Amino acid sequence: QVQLVESGGGLVQAGGSLRLSCAASGRTFSSYAMGWFRQAPGKEREFVAAISWNSGSVYYVDSVKGRFTISRDNAKNTVYLQMNSLKPEDTAVYYCAAGDIATMPDEYDYFGQDEYDSWGQGTQVTVSS
Repeated sequence: QVQLVESGGGLVQAGGSLRLSCAASGRTFSSYAMGWFRQAPGKEREFVAAISWNSGSVYYVDSVKGRFTISRDNAKNTVYLQMNSLKPEDTAVYYCAAGDIATMPDEYDYFGQDEYDSWGQGTQVTVSS
């Protein structure tokens, strides 16, 4: 098990940047794949980005490619989401998630929220025009 706490959300103007952080506590952080999901008003929760245990693979939803960057620092037990060129459509609650790589053997496992075992409580990102 791993406990997750997000931070870094807030209000930003369109075109601006934010960096979200997700601090993890628990055993063997490096054995977890990490993902970011978001839920916008009136929408279902969607996949945003994911990263493998050793940062060897990263994945993004098409709508954020070229603008968002996911990274992790296993020594600090932290995963980040750098968000640049923010748009009003990025407004959402952003959730950090962790999944044991032992139960996520295939690439497509990174995209499904049901594949992740642990979730943070979310951080609000609001982008104004």
